[in-house]
Amino acid sequence: MIPGERVRLRALERDDVPTFVRWFNDPEVRHYLAAYLPMSMAQEERWLEARLDAKDEFFFVVEALVDDVFTPIGTIALVGVDWKNSIANFGTMIGEKTYWGQGLGTEATRVLLRFAFEELNLHRVQLDVYDFNARAIRSYEKAGFQHEGTKRQALFRAGRYRDVHIMGILREEFLEKDGE
Repeated sequence: MIPGERVRLRALERDDVPTFVRWFNDPEVRHYLAAYLPMSMAQEERWLEARLDAKDEFFFVVEALVDDVFTPIGTIALVGVDWKNSIANFGTMIGEKTYWGQGLGTEATRVLLRFAFEELNLHRVQLDVYDFNARAIRSYEKAGFQHEGTKRQALFRAGRYRDVHIMGILREEFLEKDGE
């Protein structure tokens, strides 16, 4: 477990697969993700098995403290870790829509960034976010990510081309912000 105040991050378990499939099969959740097709149980089981052996990926379930019980609300990850250059790509999803807009994703992001910089000794964490995902952009900015560029019309979603923003945060920026 990696603890926060209202959330904690825990390892993926095979028992999580039905929950993940439910989240990925919700069109509203999937709208904000790179995955654009519904997911079968078999596909998600194969995906999970591949994650268990990966050396350059760190996937976690985000659990929120609800009525004194930790409840799974999403996933968060560092992927494509480049150990030579100390860089990782970041991704997160709050699959339980009732928890959208409550700051839990921002807290989970900060918890994972602390792990990335203080435990994995990474120097940089970066992400792509779609221009229409204002809630995620605000969350990333609150966690300390900075807008670094835009891939113009790099995503086709809902019948039109959309921009994809590139954001990043460096270890010293996070540690300075985290110490506030």
